[in-house]
Order: sequence, then C-alpha cells, then structure tokens
Amino acid sequence: MPNGPEVVELARVWRGPVIESMHHGVVTVADTGGGLRHAWGDPGWAAPPRSALKPFQAIALVESGAADALGLTDEHIALACASHAAQPFQMALIGDWLGRLGATEDALVCGPALPRAVEDQATAFAHGGPRRIYNNCSGKHCGFLSIARHMNAGMDYANPDHPAQRLYRKVLSEFTGLDANRLPYGVDNCGLPAIALPASAMAKAWARFGVGQAVSAERRAAVRRVLNAMVAYPDHLSAADSPLARLIRYCDGNVVAKTGAEGYLAACVRDKALGIVVKVADGDSSGRARMGVLARILGRIGALPTDDAELLVAAVEPAIADSNGQEVGRVEVTIQPPRPTTPTQANLGFWLSGVPGAGVLELFENRR
Repeated sequence: MPNGPEVVELARVWRGPVIESMHHGVVTVADTGGGLRHAWGDPGWAAPPRSALKPFQAIALVESGAADALGLTDEHIALACASHAAQPFQMALIGDWLGRLGATEDALVCGPALPRAVEDQATAFAHGGPRRIYNNCSGKHCGFLSIARHMNAGMDYANPDHPAQRLYRKVLSEFTGLDANRLPYGVDNCGLPAIALPASAMAKAWARFGVGQAVSAERRAAVRRVLNAMVAYPDHLSAADSPLARLIRYCDGNVVAKTGAEGYLAACVRDKALGIVVKVADGDSSGRARMGVLARILGRIGALPTDDAELLVAAVEPAIADSNGQEVGRVEVTIQPPRPTTPTQANLGFWLSGVPGAGVLELFENRR
C-alpha cells in the first residue's frame, strides 16, 4: 500500500474569500452485520481509533462488576468514556473516584498534563502545575485501575497481557467480529495499548454498540448503562457545551458519538442500527471538519431531516475567529452524496483478501 489508503475530500477551510486548507479522509457507514451501507474512501483503512474505543473499555468496567463494587455513578461511567478537558467538575469526579479506590494519582499510568482551557491552566499552575489527573485519559485509567483492583490483579494495567486488557479485548472482539488479540497495536499517548482496525469493522462495532447487540445478558446490560451515561452526561465526554455534547443533545440521544485522536470520530444511529466512522487523513489536530462531516452524513442517510442536519453542521462547526473573537473564516463541509456499495461481511479474512487498505493488517501481523 505504498500510496496510502484512498481518501476523498471532506471539507474546505475558508479565510475570507480564499481556500486556506482542505481536509481529506474516509467515511464508512455499516450495519450490525458488517454490511457496508455507504463508503467514501477506503473502508479498509486500519487506523487506531484511539479514544473512540473508550466506550468498549467502559463496558468491561461495568461488566466486570468493578463499577458496582465501587458504587460508581453514571457520571463516573461517562468520564471513563471521556477525553476530558480537565474542567473543575470533571476533576471533582476523578478525585472522588480515586478516593473510592483508596489510591493517589500516582497509581495512574497516564502522564502529567495541563487542563485544556487557559483559565483552568492558570488554576493548575497555582496548585503545582501538570498532574496525572489533568490528563484527558485519566477517566479511562481510573476505569482500568478499578478493574485491576476488582480482579485482584497487578496494578500494571498497561501491560497488554494484564487481565483487564484481556477482558477489554474480549469485549472488542465480540463487537467487531474480529479477534482483537490478533489486531495490530501500538502505544497510545497515555501509555495504554492502541489497537488498530479497519474503519468498516469499527463502524460495525458501533452499530452493535448502539443497539446493545451482545450474546450475554450481562454484556447487554453493561452496554445499556454505558450508552445511558453518555447520553445523560454528554458534557463529561469532552467539555461543557462541546461540539460533541451539542450533537448528542441535538439528536436527543439517538446518535451517540466519541472522538479519537488524529481526526477520528465514531458514532451510532440507534434507531437505524448503523455505525459511522469518520477519519480525517491529516490528523485534524485543530478538531475541525469531523463533527461537521458527521452531521452532514446524518442528513444524507436519513438519520436527521436534511434541514435539521444542516443546522447541526453549523452548530458543531462554528465560524473561525481571530484572537479578538472576530469571525475571519469558516469550515465548509464538501463531502459528496453517497454512492451505492455492495454489502460485505467485515471479518478478518475478508480484510486480508485484497480489499484496498487491508494490507496494513497483514503488514502489522508480520511485524509482531
């Protein structure tokens, strides 16, 4: 795959009357059986979803019994799914969680960081500077630490062979239809394994997540709790009134989504049993484009009326402002209408059989 995966134009960034930047990437829509409903670009691109996998890790937190043993609330569960901004209400929850564990932040594997907002950074520096609890993944790490304690396992929960990691991979395997133990992985910025999988398999997993499709009653109940927590507390997932929170509220919880690093975004449309993946090829470090693209797609696939979808695009892709708050540009979502695709079953054998982009899995398998 010397030229990389096939991508399409997703959005343009305008500064005044000129195009300043363009974002390209991949969008995949799949059903619970892995059938591709729509695909823009290469659905076989096996990129790490990063934080978009946190809800599946939270399923393991609930299913293991660790959440109930600690008396965790739905706010804690939502924070386990979060890439949070270290806002005060989020830090209060992390402090409470560590207190329930009888642990200090030194037990967390994630490295020290600062809050996202300037005003919160000032408070952080007034109290000693960067801390592990400010790391945007500290909720996820509290979750893994809770599972490790509940299972009476060691505290090295970042080890891929740790029982908490094995339980998470078992959950992920059911939802993707792939053996997560065979998937390639690197290391996330927070120090935990970062599994890679095809966009279509991730879309399938989110479709199943959205309807709670799992074999055991315990896992189905865990999915319901995680979904309910994300819908009830969307501000916890990133920041208060973030574009992600706006989208979940706008859709009355029928669409649930989670961002990941490097321009990744995954979502489920619950009443249509569909999963959606958006991956911006350039990494989208500014956070632009992906939310607007998802909003446009919701209109294209009938999850929202077209006019409502366009209002949502505007709500999640606000104007670009200068340092004085004056509007100087805008993000134009340019993804084209979908083209019909032939439904396929997204399993590991399929992705290793010549589909564009599948070769990355084989490459990683050979290197492990």
